[in-house]
Amino acid sequence: MSHRAGFVNILGKPNAGKSTLMNRLVGEKLSIVTPKAQTTRHRILGIVSEDEYQIVFSDTPGYLESRYGLHKAMMRFVETAIEDADIVLWVVDVTDEGDVAEYHEQLLQAEKLIVLLNKVDKLKGDEQAKLEQQWRAEAPNAVVLPISAEKGFNIDGLMGHILKMLPEGPPYYGKDELTDKSERFIAAEIVREKIFMNYRQEVPYACEVEVDSFKDEENLLRISALVYVERASQKGIVIGPKGAGLKKVGIEARKDLEAFFGKQVMLSLFVKVKENWRNDDRMLRYFGYNH
Repeated sequence: MSHRAGFVNILGKPNAGKSTLMNRLVGEKLSIVTPKAQTTRHRILGIVSEDEYQIVFSDTPGYLESRYGLHKAMMRFVETAIEDADIVLWVVDVTDEGDVAEYHEQLLQAEKLIVLLNKVDKLKGDEQAKLEQQWRAEAPNAVVLPISAEKGFNIDGLMGHILKMLPEGPPYYGKDELTDKSERFIAAEIVREKIFMNYRQEVPYACEVEVDSFKDEENLLRISALVYVERASQKGIVIGPKGAGLKKVGIEARKDLEAFFGKQVMLSLFVKVKENWRNDDRMLRYFGYNH
């Protein structure tokens, strides 16, 4: 039997469930997940390999209006993901009546498109059947599938369709690779997730995390990370009274880091002000947004 391999790119609006779906398909928490929009900033690959196939899943930022240079960079990741996909997974939040993708026409023109009606576990009565009918009319050349990424409903069915559509070809990555991202990147994202979970309003959006030291010892992983903010007032909020805010982020992040890396973690966090970094091309390149 010939080998199959391809890029399966996940697109959709913010909070549609893209990152939850990616983690479910890969079987590891590679993409951070929070209830807030714009949590995912980078394009993150998750690799699933078996003897006869390799699927390279790609989680992308949700569509958003470009208010900052950061947003423009994020949308370039989305545009690239549409262009280089072998299969496009368009995730639609069925609980959001206004969920129509900004790249609607481009997505409908994708050669291999699967429209995923996500969160169907929240629907009642015949609502699911009606939505499926509507989307089959909207996207007649696509496969339309009801799923629940959070509950795991119909994920096996989705994998079956992906494997049927996957093109023949050699693997793109080593069979033992899980992602294209470094361990430092994963660690920084875990810290950033906890910032999103613990702060409100503009603060989490003004934060970026850089792991500046990653020392993997035999029984201990020593990680030091910088949390960048845009203003001194935000630094005070992140640190919190007597350091309580940053301590809480550190405790929660360390727990997830230990679960991911499978060993004890010593985590040190520091906060640094870098004014207007979201519109600073040099800083955006430094953080890996403008390549």
